[in-house]
Amino acid sequence: MSLHRVEVPEDSEVFGKTVSAFANFGYSAAVRSHGHLFIAGTIGRRADGTIPDDIEEQTEIAIRRIEEILRLEGLGLSALVDVTSYHVDIHQHLPGFSAAKARLITPPFPTWSLIGVSGLASPGLLVEIRATAAYPDPS
Repeated sequence: MSLHRVEVPEDSEVFGKTVSAFANFGYSAAVRSHGHLFIAGTIGRRADGTIPDDIEEQTEIAIRRIEEILRLEGLGLSALVDVTSYHVDIHQHLPGFSAAKARLITPPFPTWSLIGVSGLASPGLLVEIRATAAYPDPS
């Protein structure tokens, strides 16, 4: 089985100093296998490491991080086929999440599951998004 692990460059403007989290916590940003790209849970932490209080900004940052991982593989957000998002206080934050998602995710839409959780890895995080993308079929 052929696997390819996506490495986010140390000088990534989108991830900034937070790129060290992959090595620190021992996981890959994404792994390609059998025509799919499996993207680890992404969070709304700014490149400088701070966490915005606003769900819309956290959602936008998380989606932009996914977009950057896709870009590194020559893909765009339209390659997403399955997404799961995890939400702290889901009922309170759903309107802001939905607004940011609507601005950034356009047709064709992937499948998407929303799951309410009691907390995420760091205090202040309100959303984490993991995704699977598909590579184009060879011509």
